Amino acid sequence: MAYQDDFNAKLTDIALLLLRLFFGGFMALLHGWPKLNKLISQSSLEFPDPLGAGVFASLSLTVFSEFICGLLLCIGLFSRVSSFFLAVTMTVAAFVIHGPDPFAKKELAILYLVVYVVILLTGPGRYSLDAKFSKI
Repeated sequence: MAYQDDFNAKLTDIALLLLRLFFGGFMALLHGWPKLNKLISQSSLEFPDPLGAGVFASLSLTVFSEFICGLLLCIGLFSRVSSFFLAVTMTVAAFVIHGPDPFAKKELAILYLVVYVVILLTGPGRYSLDAKFSKI
């Protein structure tokens, strides 16, 4: 029975690794990287400002969440904190930015949101830098 439990735990850790790599990596490269380039170029910044913090602040916070936290999630460092920021960003994207849109426009943000909440609740798993450093 202990062997089965250990095997299931390893499969869970592999599943969490895959979630982190793909959802952290896709967020960083497909969503965060273009926004980072937009922020760096600063050529007529146009970006939603759903919280009234200003366009530059909103874009900067989104870049931090999508790019920096996405990369951190990939490597499994500060995973729960990164997942929290990513979940907040996806909540705003799904229910504020795309609030009036049809479900098809919100679907991707909701899918990302669910994965980030799962990682927030479960932690990054044994194959992460968080796990490596917690053993020190």
